Amino acid sequence: MEQEQLHQLKQKVIKMLVAAADKPSQMLNLIDGIQRPGVSYHFTTEIETVLKHIYETCDHGHFDDLYTVALFFRLLRQQGFPVSCEVFNKFKNNQGKFQECLIGDVVGILSLYEATHLRVRGEEILDEALSFTTTHLESMVPILSNPIAEHAIRALNQPIHKGLTRLDARRYISFYEQDDSHNKDLLNFAKLDFNLLQKLHQRELSEITRWWKDLDFAKKLPFARDRLVESYFWVLGVYFEPQYWLARRILTKVIAMSSIIDDIYDVYGTLEELALFTDAIERWEISALDKLPEYMKLCYQALLDIYSMIDEEMAKQGGSYRVDYAKSEMKNLVRGYFEEAKWFHQGYVPSMEEYMQVALLSSGYKMVTTTSFIGMGELATKEAFDWVSSYPLIVAAVSAIASSRMTLLATR
Repeated sequence: MEQEQLHQLKQKVIKMLVAAADKPSQMLNLIDGIQRPGVSYHFTTEIETVLKHIYETCDHGHFDDLYTVALFFRLLRQQGFPVSCEVFNKFKNNQGKFQECLIGDVVGILSLYEATHLRVRGEEILDEALSFTTTHLESMVPILSNPIAEHAIRALNQPIHKGLTRLDARRYISFYEQDDSHNKDLLNFAKLDFNLLQKLHQRELSEITRWWKDLDFAKKLPFARDRLVESYFWVLGVYFEPQYWLARRILTKVIAMSSIIDDIYDVYGTLEELALFTDAIERWEISALDKLPEYMKLCYQALLDIYSMIDEEMAKQGGSYRVDYAKSEMKNLVRGYFEEAKWFHQGYVPSMEEYMQVALLSSGYKMVTTTSFIGMGELATKEAFDWVSSYPLIVAAVSAIASSRMTLLATR
């Protein structure tokens, strides 16, 4: 019944997209209204087609107001279209400053503020715009009324570009409902979709929790952190869509296990025991269990079981090669953990260069990125796995950021 209702509402939204086809400004507002409550995954192809058409046939000259120009810039930039930041030059005065008359346009200022978070290095006009909009939004907040005041407060705390889709969707649905001009069909579609997805995620977490409780790590490995729910929540930030249920199951289990392994290396295992565990991971075979202490056997067996499950699932899809990439990155992660453990037990203080070489591995981001591809079906090709294995700049940068943050936390 609910699925049928969802389908009917979806068809109505599609009709809205068709009706706005030759109205660029209206179309941009509709796409934003679809993306903000988290239902754009239903219309991926339609949105890509529409924005491509707008990019090829329109420029900022089509729009006169700050709100629409900024929305045009943000939506196309986040879709990957190389829109120039020069679209905002029209809002500057002869002295090269943003026009004072813009200050009274709260909606426009907020739209420009959100757009600035899509800037890249060297775009000075967007750096100036961020400073300009932040200053004026902060001064406006006390005198604004809802829902625009709530939008401004939320944006200043966390702009759209830096948010989590599911959390932002829940908040935006509430904001949108307060807007007298909201579209009833779109609002109902967003609410129903959110509720159905939430039920799906709850079922998934329930199933994964049963697996976790059966392992009984809380009792058998009391020194280790219990981060299962945290791990699943993190995974929802990677992909929340229904079709990625297997990917979520795989990635949550692997992250939860890597957290246990991290604690074994950081706070519990002796150097001799850690050497045995590292060797067992390198060998990746059941016979390696015999040489491990009891508490490590539990962890090692659970890890082998997870990857056996992954192997079985991938064999059904003809993607068994993916497991080899995943195992390789888990081995790299454990090598990083072991190197750091040796430094600690031997009282050795590495140079920054030595530390970063190891920390880029021990941060786990390359392992997580590789593992995140496994359950994504045809989207994750062998070329995608080869790309991650080449340690591209974006993965290296994220690993470096994670390593730096972990270092700061450890020194507090």
